[in-house]
Amino acid sequence: MTAIERSDELDVALDRLRVELRELESVVVAFSGGADSAFLAYVANQTLGRDRCTVLTAVSPSLATSEYDDCRALAAEWGLTWIHLETTELENIDYQRNDFDRCFYCKTALMDVVEPIASDHGAVAVLGVNLDDLDDHRPGQRAASERGAQFPLVDSGFTKQMVRDASHRLGLRTWDKPAAACLSSRVPYGTAVTISVLSRVERAEAALHELGFRELRVRHYDETARIEVPLSTIDALIKRRIEVVDAVSACGYRYVTLDLEGLRSGNLNAALEP
Repeated sequence: MTAIERSDELDVALDRLRVELRELESVVVAFSGGADSAFLAYVANQTLGRDRCTVLTAVSPSLATSEYDDCRALAAEWGLTWIHLETTELENIDYQRNDFDRCFYCKTALMDVVEPIASDHGAVAVLGVNLDDLDDHRPGQRAASERGAQFPLVDSGFTKQMVRDASHRLGLRTWDKPAAACLSSRVPYGTAVTISVLSRVERAEAALHELGFRELRVRHYDETARIEVPLSTIDALIKRRIEVVDAVSACGYRYVTLDLEGLRSGNLNAALEP
């Protein structure tokens, strides 16, 4: 596909997204601050206006403090009508046990707070799910859909890359923001999700961010931290291994390891494969 063809495809998708949003008339956007939800929130706000677009950030121990702070900053920068409410997935034993349907219980808790807001505003709940997300194990999408949420990015034909390209075109600083799934995604299936575990992961990742590593995951294996960074960053991390080990060990890990396969978003879903 040529650059002109890609640009035309993006124009068509953007126009279609705006039409989809106008047809919904009023929306509540689940806003995590990631590239997808940020793009959807921005376009919805520009298309419908503040009175018909509310963005809601669900706050829980699975949301890193840095992500919450960025949601607040983006809302101020873009003039969004922003609210933040606590969710209670950590109180659900089904969520805590961390089986393959953990995300189902998470999105159920999200919809528990989104639905009343949407009802009060006569609005539709919308999530920043894109076409590529449909290919992964995402039981949370099913939970949200069953509760009436809609996915305008899917309906208008956006892939992950198209979201980033369109965000760049619109001048959104989130266009190249590294993917940042919830902290629970760092915990292998079958290992209980607790506040203490999530806190340890968050502190370890924050420590590595402070060392200048922008894109990473710290996978939690009890006393072992398995660090994932892009392949292009592995050499830099190894050169600073003493600082890295000290930073992560200070967060409570006895063993600090590096995954030589590099960063793979959602790679713990490999446990689902036969």
